[in-house]
Amino acid sequence: MAATVQRLEAAELTPGEQRLREEVRDFLAERLPAGSYNIGLGFAADIDAEFSRDLGKRGWLGMALPKEYGGGGRTAVERLIVVEELLAVGAPVGWHWVADRQSGPNIAANGTPEQKEYFLPRIVSGELSFAIGMSEPESGSDLASVRTRAVRADDGWLINGTKIWTSGAMEATHILGLFRTSDERYGGLTQFIVDRQAEGLRVSQIPFIDGTRHFCEVSFQDVFVPDSMRLGEIGAGWGQNKAELVLERGGVDRWMSLMPVLEHWAAQLRGTDQEWAQSELGSITARAWAFHGLSLSIARAVDEGRSPTVEAALAKEMATRFEQESIEIVARHFGRTPELSSPDPYESLLARAILTGPSWTIRGGTTEILRNIISKGLIRL
Repeated sequence: MAATVQRLEAAELTPGEQRLREEVRDFLAERLPAGSYNIGLGFAADIDAEFSRDLGKRGWLGMALPKEYGGGGRTAVERLIVVEELLAVGAPVGWHWVADRQSGPNIAANGTPEQKEYFLPRIVSGELSFAIGMSEPESGSDLASVRTRAVRADDGWLINGTKIWTSGAMEATHILGLFRTSDERYGGLTQFIVDRQAEGLRVSQIPFIDGTRHFCEVSFQDVFVPDSMRLGEIGAGWGQNKAELVLERGGVDRWMSLMPVLEHWAAQLRGTDQEWAQSELGSITARAWAFHGLSLSIARAVDEGRSPTVEAALAKEMATRFEQESIEIVARHFGRTPELSSPDPYESLLARAILTGPSWTIRGGTTEILRNIISKGLIRL
């Protein structure tokens, strides 16, 4: 079905949702006291399986997953509240992030009863960690051109090819990948759940400019995947993948990467008479509040059963540019080049943001691709 623009209504948090926000803040203040963890840049944060399991014990993983499979049966808005608080403090969310944000909901929507019974409770508890196998060498932004192929074998499939920029694949327990099962451009794509320890699967870390090795190349050489690990119908992968991208693009994680740095900078400006800096801080604050409202409205739409594909693309396109512009503003006011190796965690984090920020408008869909999606939706409107 073609994407269409839907009207988003202004939304506010209910008293019950406000109480959830306060509960999460109190928990994080106790669980992550200052200096006890490495502050992260949004969802590109540290991997801490124990912290993720602690969130699971409180019911804050898989919040919107069905109760019969261990989920919270709660709303997309309630999940947004928890995520917003986690990202505000740069919490180490790397272990559970992909599984909680998109792999779990994808399995809940398209999986077999057996897949749901096995994977969903383990995602909710923080036991399992997922990476998403989408991008490939030479595919660029044209995801439908992927060539890594799954071919029928006895009781399953043999996969051959390469995925790249697969975040967190070295640590993940599973990779939920998009593979070609026929030559039909869109109808020839199918999703499979691949065990990270499968024979013939090799993961190589790719050093990034800031020294981190979060990105990975994943090579499949006659990797056997049983048909029971096929997610959805054969040829349904493209539609399922697009639904995943709504979850990936429309959330608060697309405008909160720099939030710990911004809050630290705002605290330093209190009581000063730097009008030029105060003016730019005011502009950043107003725009951040607008993005909060946009993400909240998108979450409300999801809870109403709608699929705001175009709105999510619009949010991602604007929000990641906002993040990059915020880096430029804070760096300009810092007064010197921040050092990555600085003992000051906020200076080091700012340096990391300067180095990695250019990638933020690429991950999750390039700005150009998003503008195509948005323009097509507006034309149909």
